[in-house]
Amino acid sequence: MSFALTKAQIKARTKDVTRRMGWLHLNPGEQFRPVEKCMGLRPGEKVQPLEEPVTALGIRREQLRAMTDDECYGREECRREGFPDMTPAEFVAMFCKTHKGCTPETVISRIVFGYAAPNT
Repeated sequence: MSFALTKAQIKARTKDVTRRMGWLHLNPGEQFRPVEKCMGLRPGEKVQPLEEPVTALGIRREQLRAMTDDECYGREECRREGFPDMTPAEFVAMFCKTHKGCTPETVISRIVFGYAAPNT
């Protein structure tokens, strides 16, 4: 799964929620590897892993605008998404701008994930 917009947050492990258009078949307990990008690679480019595989802990479908419907929920979700200084309205606008065809009413997949324990 690509995390091009939140590379630093993944590397710092400060992000544990991601919103996606699609990802309808991901189930809790399944693992996926955060990468810088995985589509649109130029010839010779390779997938750049950002972190060890993470585990999906919960997945639900909701309208993107749910973040703006409840200010407390939206603020916490911005923090969990890795954007603690962004307002819920700013996050929704940024998401729509970076995801073609997305509007605040679009039903997206909200994915909660957990990191592997650090090697000691």
